[in-house]
Amino acid sequence: MTISQYKVVTLTYELRLDNAEGEFVEKTEATQPLVFLFGAGQMIPAFEKNLLGLSVGDNFEFGIEAAKAYGDIDPEAIVTIPRSIFAEVEDMLQVGAMIPMKNENGQMLQGIVHELKLSDVIMNFNHPMAGKNLYFTGTIQDLREAEKEEIEHGHVHGAGGHQH
Repeated sequence: MTISQYKVVTLTYELRLDNAEGEFVEKTEATQPLVFLFGAGQMIPAFEKNLLGLSVGDNFEFGIEAAKAYGDIDPEAIVTIPRSIFAEVEDMLQVGAMIPMKNENGQMLQGIVHELKLSDVIMNFNHPMAGKNLYFTGTIQDLREAEKEEIEHGHVHGAGGHQH
């Protein structure tokens, strides 16, 4: 069996920036692998494209340019907000802190405190990995057909997946 549309993929990986020797970002272990429904839109499309056709036991190694990963940094997503808006969470205001917020339409956003000023807070609403080239190495641990209900729901159920 090979990785294709609506297969449940279990894999371990190591993520670095730029290349195999780049800055370490994260790693999954065999005891807590990444499990996802291939083709359900849960993963970066370029990530899935690089896994297409692989089988259990196959190793992989590939890079994804920032524009095809989480996008380039959007300067319009870095905004100045009056510090008074943060009165209830003033103690959370530290450069690098992630603050949950809502936009004018009530949509939840995650912003990162970019800079603190006397009367303003500069918030960055870009994805934390925006503007970064990703480099993955890993191994396909398991592969199976998705169940009908998993395809209907758009995610994996059971071990490593969503519990209903």
